[in-house]
Amino acid sequence: MKGIRFIRSLYLTQRLFYALAVISVGFLFSYWFPALYLVSWLCLWGLFLVFLLDVTVLYKNKEGIVARRLLPEKFSNSDLNEVPVEVKNNYAFAIHINAIDEIPVQFQKRDFSKELDIPARTRKRFHYELQPHERGEYVFGNLNLYVNTRISLAVRRYTFEKDQMVKVYPSFIQMKKYAFLAIDNKLSQYGLKKIRRLGHTMEFEQIKDYVTGDDVRTINWKATAKRANLMVNQYQDEKSQPIYSVIDASRMMKMPFEGLTLLDYAINSTLAFSNVALKKGDKTGMVTFAHTILNHLGASSKKTHLNTIMEVLYNINTKFLDSDYGRLYAEIKRKITHRSLILLYTNFEHITGLERQLPYLKGIARRHVLVVIFFENTELEDLISKKATSTTTVYHKAIAQKFEYDKKLMVKELEKHGIQTVLTKPEDLTVKTINKYLEIKARGIL
Repeated sequence: MKGIRFIRSLYLTQRLFYALAVISVGFLFSYWFPALYLVSWLCLWGLFLVFLLDVTVLYKNKEGIVARRLLPEKFSNSDLNEVPVEVKNNYAFAIHINAIDEIPVQFQKRDFSKELDIPARTRKRFHYELQPHERGEYVFGNLNLYVNTRISLAVRRYTFEKDQMVKVYPSFIQMKKYAFLAIDNKLSQYGLKKIRRLGHTMEFEQIKDYVTGDDVRTINWKATAKRANLMVNQYQDEKSQPIYSVIDASRMMKMPFEGLTLLDYAINSTLAFSNVALKKGDKTGMVTFAHTILNHLGASSKKTHLNTIMEVLYNINTKFLDSDYGRLYAEIKRKITHRSLILLYTNFEHITGLERQLPYLKGIARRHVLVVIFFENTELEDLISKKATSTTTVYHKAIAQKFEYDKKLMVKELEKHGIQTVLTKPEDLTVKTINKYLEIKARGIL
């Protein structure tokens, strides 16, 4: 067994074969120059001894190097995730390493290689980045390290960290980014709007000293007279309002854009939006449906509720069936009894598809503030802007323009019935959803 392991871990380098090729040429020319015959034999034996020395120093230390892959507990879907690798050199001399990591099959990446030099008795760390495009369990294979000395006639392979698993969750990096920006008051840098509030539909919070920029209409004249200093009333947004994210998990949400399905865009947006809503003191809940109701998570404002939302979102999968809006309407009517803000993530490609579901959407909108969020087909943009050069391309361009026009008709149809809409590109979904939420809060519609 030791002999087999030794053979499997030993590799010969190109430098060795180049040296053998030169010696072979020497033997060839010794036919015409006999003096080269002895020189070639001496070079061959010298090469053999140096090769043995190289192999001996590589295998003398059983644990010449120690390495580990420092995987995080979870990856963030659609984001760049860092994978650190730490390598310790236990040899008494500097070594060169070629690291080849067996990356999970989902990435279809088979050319990963990282080279580095490590001095004697030192530890070194490197990292690489992976960007997953689907949720689930990702299994890493062997971390293979190929080690050679400066002589570089032989290479020894070390294998570490076999079958490590990491789960890919909805984009918590995106969630943290928008939460931080909301606190840092820099939302405009990412397209989030500062909404001007109309009137005073907010809850009274406290009386404070007037500072430049405060609305003069909020001056509290009684408090000003008592303190002999300008005092103003300070208001805050109404809190503990129930907000539900309703995700359509039917076959229409399986459409892929930029590597992610529409379902995954909706899931990432739901997580980021729920975090912002919870930080503003509202209660968030969630419903997922397809041909039946898949999940129903009641609205709550608890700090631990976001973890529950993340776990539910992690296990959502697209159902390759049509969505049943009748079941959704019955579920909302039966279980969501208080007036709530309902954000419906779905997609309609044809105006007739919307017209079939419109009675149920109108029924939901009578009891709640309904926002229907659906997607532009960005794959058609290039086709529409492309210059038509043949009859076929003219036909294709006309069909693409018809699809684009249908999307605008859907918006008009929904707004005609008092239903809020968001028509967005998939990559802009989170920003536009949060904008709509801020707008509804500012206008006091809920």
